[in-house]
Amino acid sequence: MPRSGIVPTSGPKDFTADLLMARRNTGPWMWGETVDLLEQAERLQRQFFRLASGGARASWEPPVDVFADGDEILVEVALPGVPADRIELVCAPGELIVRGERRLPRRLASAAIQRLEIPHGRFERRLPLPAGLWQLAGQEFANGCLQLLLVRR
Repeated sequence: MPRSGIVPTSGPKDFTADLLMARRNTGPWMWGETVDLLEQAERLQRQFFRLASGGARASWEPPVDVFADGDEILVEVALPGVPADRIELVCAPGELIVRGERRLPRRLASAAIQRLEIPHGRFERRLPLPAGLWQLAGQEFANGCLQLLLVRR
């Protein structure tokens, strides 16, 4: 027995078959990882700026936070770069609708776009309301966020 403790085999081993087998098996694994990463990126995109569904003119939905406390609901809508005069609110039976438009700055109309991550164009967000009649009791627009206070009538 050799000093290293390694027992010699009967002959040289052919690693080509093992290497080819390893190459064949990595494809599905790598494809699975790629698909998982793409799905995660898509979920994050939908979480922050979901595409509007059903609206022919609206192209995106702004993200919202909704807090309910008894007979009050506080809704906070993230609207970066949207002026207050470009926002329309509708408190319809069973839902609150926030719609409007975020335009690109005119002074940049001829500029080459390097990166465009914040959505622009028409938006609409429809929020279902709990059972009952709700009335818009207050609104505040500051720092790119619209806060709406709804109270039960």
